[in-house]
Amino acid sequence: MKTIGIVGLGLIGGSIARAVRRTHPDYYILASTRSEDALAAAQKAGVIDTACVEDDPRFATCDYIFLCAPVEYNLLHLEALGRLLRPGCYLTDVGSVKSVIHRRVNELGLSGSFIGGHPMAGSEKTGFENSSDRLIENAYYILTPGDEVPLSAVSDFTDLISSLGAIPLVLSCEEHDYITAGISHLPHLIASSLVNMVKELDSPEQYMKMVAAGGFRDITRIASSSPEMWQQICRENQKNISAVLDEYIRRLIQIRYEIDEGNDGFIYGMFESSRDYRDSIDVADHGLLSRIYVLYVDLEDEAGGIAAVTTILAMEGINIKNVGIIHNREFDEGVMKLEFYDPESLEQGKKLLLKRNYILHER
Repeated sequence: MKTIGIVGLGLIGGSIARAVRRTHPDYYILASTRSEDALAAAQKAGVIDTACVEDDPRFATCDYIFLCAPVEYNLLHLEALGRLLRPGCYLTDVGSVKSVIHRRVNELGLSGSFIGGHPMAGSEKTGFENSSDRLIENAYYILTPGDEVPLSAVSDFTDLISSLGAIPLVLSCEEHDYITAGISHLPHLIASSLVNMVKELDSPEQYMKMVAAGGFRDITRIASSSPEMWQQICRENQKNISAVLDEYIRRLIQIRYEIDEGNDGFIYGMFESSRDYRDSIDVADHGLLSRIYVLYVDLEDEAGGIAAVTTILAMEGINIKNVGIIHNREFDEGVMKLEFYDPESLEQGKKLLLKRNYILHER
C-alpha cells in the first residue's frame, strides 16, 4: 500500500485521485484544495480518505505528492512541502509548463525528489465535478525527472502512471515546453483569438453566432477553457509560445499573399498537405487527439422523432454520451448527433437504427 497526496482537486487532480482509487483501492489518499466544496465532495464520494489543509504536515507520510493546482500555486507549495518530504517520497506536478517549476526545484535543492509530469488530457470543463477516473486513460503522460532522481525511482513512478492507464513518455523539460507550445498552447491562442474576432465582426443581429457551423465549433471548443490557467501558461512559457506564434503569423501572411495572387496550386497544396498529415494522426488508439464515436441521423421534423431514436437505443442498453441537434449542415450531414462512449456501442447502435430504416452518416 502507498500513500498518495494530492494538492488541488480540480479537473486533473480530481481525475488522478479517481484513477488511483479505481486502480489501487488499497492506497491511502490525502488531499487539499482551495475549494471546500470540492474537498467535501471528494471525501463524501470516497475518492479521498483524508481532507487536509494547505501544506498540511500529514503530507509527510506520503510516497508521492501530486501538485495539481495552477502553475503559480504549485510554485508556492514547493518550498513548504519540500521541508516535509521524507526519504523516498517524490514530488510531482501536472502543469502544462515544466521549465519554470524545474528552475524553482533546483533553487530549493529538491532536484533529487522531483519528477515533473504533464498528462496530455483535459477538457474545456473545469472543477472536481467534471473529473473522471478515465480522463488520463490511453493519454500520453509526459515525465520530466529532476537531474538527481535515481533511475529506479523514475521506473517506479513510470509504473504507477502506467497502472492508471496512461502512457508515460520521458522528456527533458525544455523539449516538453517547446512541443506543448506548438500542439497545445498555440491552438488555445488561435481558438480564443478567432472567437473574439467573430464576436467583433458579427452584426447586431448576431448572424455569425447563429449559423456557426460544425467547423467553427470544433476548432474553438477549447476557447471555453480556464482563463486563469491559460494566462499563467502564456506567462510561464512566453519564449516558446512567442517563437511558434512568429512562425504561425509568417505562414498566415504567406497564405493571404497567395490568395490575393490567385495561386491555386499553393492553396490546393496547403489543404492537401494538412489533410494528409491530419489523417495520419492515430486517433483510434492513444494519440494526442481523443477519438470520438459519432453518428448523424437524418430525422423528419416531427413530434417524438428524437425520443424514438433514444428509446430504441435505451431498450438495448446502449448508453449515449451526448445528444445534439444540428442546425447548420455545412460539415454535419444529419440533423441529430449521437455520441457514444466506445466503438462497440456505436456499431450496435448503427445496426439497430439501420434495421429501422434510419438514414445515417458516420464521422
